[in-house]
Amino acid sequence: MFKKILIANRGEIACRVIKTATRMGIKTVAVYSDADKHALHVKMADEAVHIGPSPANQSYIVIDKIMAAIKATSAEAVHPGYGFLSENSLFAEALEAAGVVFIGPPVGAIQKMGDKITSKKLAEEAGVSTVPGHMGLIEDADEAVKISQQVGYPVMIKASAGGGGKGMRIAWDDDGAREGFQSSKNEAAASFGDDRIFIEKFITQPRHIEIQVLGDKHGNCIYLHERECSIQRRQQKVIEEAPSPFLNAETRAAMGAQSVTLAQAVDYCSAGTVEFIVDAKQNFYFLEMNTRLQVEHPVTELITGIDLVEQMIRVAYGEKLTIKQADVQLDGWAIESRLYAEDPYRGFLPSIGRLSRYRPPAEESSKTHVVRNDTGVYEGGEISMYYDPMIAKLCSWGPDRAAALETMRQALDGFELEGIGHNLPFCSAVMDHPRFISGDISTAFIEEEYPDGFKGVELPQTILQKLAAGASAMHRVTEIRASRISGRIDNHEREVGTEFVISLGGYDFSVSVDADRNGSTVTFEDGTSHRVTSDWQAGETLPKLEVSGQRMNVKIDLISNGFRMRHRGADLNVIIRTPRLFELSKHMVEKVAPDTSNLLLCPMPGLVVSVAVVVGDEVHEGQALCTVEAMKMENVLKAEKKAVISKINAGVGDSLAVDDVIMEFE
Repeated sequence: MFKKILIANRGEIACRVIKTATRMGIKTVAVYSDADKHALHVKMADEAVHIGPSPANQSYIVIDKIMAAIKATSAEAVHPGYGFLSENSLFAEALEAAGVVFIGPPVGAIQKMGDKITSKKLAEEAGVSTVPGHMGLIEDADEAVKISQQVGYPVMIKASAGGGGKGMRIAWDDDGAREGFQSSKNEAAASFGDDRIFIEKFITQPRHIEIQVLGDKHGNCIYLHERECSIQRRQQKVIEEAPSPFLNAETRAAMGAQSVTLAQAVDYCSAGTVEFIVDAKQNFYFLEMNTRLQVEHPVTELITGIDLVEQMIRVAYGEKLTIKQADVQLDGWAIESRLYAEDPYRGFLPSIGRLSRYRPPAEESSKTHVVRNDTGVYEGGEISMYYDPMIAKLCSWGPDRAAALETMRQALDGFELEGIGHNLPFCSAVMDHPRFISGDISTAFIEEEYPDGFKGVELPQTILQKLAAGASAMHRVTEIRASRISGRIDNHEREVGTEFVISLGGYDFSVSVDADRNGSTVTFEDGTSHRVTSDWQAGETLPKLEVSGQRMNVKIDLISNGFRMRHRGADLNVIIRTPRLFELSKHMVEKVAPDTSNLLLCPMPGLVVSVAVVVGDEVHEGQALCTVEAMKMENVLKAEKKAVISKINAGVGDSLAVDDVIMEFE
């Protein structure tokens, strides 16, 4: 077996590979850019090599720098992770020429299947159903519009070397095709060093289902069932699960068989994924083959018990697969929530900064449930603007889908994450959404269910009442603690009240609290009562709270006159007052937010790529004003109404923070 491998990647996937390699007794080498000097993967590896400045195109995707790191450390093999150089045939060729093993498929397979255009042609030749489209390269925006008209709107504009939602746009008309072509081309060049673009028909209401394949160098190839990846935003997967709640056994077997046939047609070895879109009648169409490890591979590992990274390493070393197709069983259900540094309350725009609190739920494994967290960050670390915004992949397993869902809900509620905007509340909301619970989903789920963006979660009154009961009991604890502070003039403990008004989520609950040594009984004005038990002490942020026998994971922070409570995707300021103070509060004047309607504010930290207007221009609603790049994604900022540009404060190349004024209107 290899004695030392280098991981040509960063973040959670580098950490993931290091874990398996260490368990196998293999030494590991990390590479890092300026921005990643203190990254977790650097701390975890046995050795680490600096490879350049922060931008990926000056470090992680520069083949010569990776090769120099390999030579300096005498690494025998390289695991590329996903993204960066993982599907770059030139990198695989450079490794082969240097006598270093690539922990991935052969160069020929990468070239044939890593390129989306070539892979579609090969799929057609192999008898695999494919989506209609134009497989030739497209030179400019005018040609993109012409082809889109021929294929028929809507169309998907895609980077040939793309992945992870980068370099992909949906166009519904000529203007969208023109704009989408240029943005896709720019993103593809920045992310992959390859700006080739193609166009295919966009099938509405599809499900995104993929098959995991695994092959060796001796002609053996199997499939490890499917993953459902339909919950997506901007073609970027957010939640995945295995198996799919939609497929029947016959379709699963047919998709698996076609995937293996396609893999064998290009002598594929290592782990790979064949992606399909599936319509409402379970007709499936080949999308692409990813010749690498997928981001969502943990859910496959959880339902099969197979460590895919270990298998990749063993295959690369030349070992035969010891697993036969008949050995691959479906065991339970697994769900993965991708936690991104994206603020759902600001249109999922990227967020950067320091993780002032990062305390994931404890990883655990039993016959009834599993919690797994693949991450590449730590408390006190920073989220950089230079790379993918992923913070962690939180995974749950249960003997069935309902159990996996409940485990995920509890795990999300117990995940403490502060300092940046993140999508954890959104993931929690999806877990409780009736459509997701029923499995009635498609790739249009987010845009259909949240057409105006994510505005938070409105919890039912019954849940709010239980939270109010918990807050009442905890408030009494803080009041008792305050009454015992030494140095009081009267030298006596002040009396702690039992009557409160709890305001949260638009409701005002009048309660009385009867406390004893074992807990509190909270009685509401309507006669409802809840028994609250907890070991919470003032200052703790994650109490073990039980309300009327129901376990409730609630994240707690003290605020003036109460608590900030987060539960099931809701973020609530809970104000606790005496009845007298509550009456007086009705006379308080509300603070009015400043008017920013005549300003274009930067919605995320990023770099100005282009400015499309000049001072004096009259712009109309929907007109592009400028483009800001953040975390490898281009974001076109558009006018919200008719106006005249009176001042431009930022130019191309400027680095902006959230709410910096880019331009002003009159």
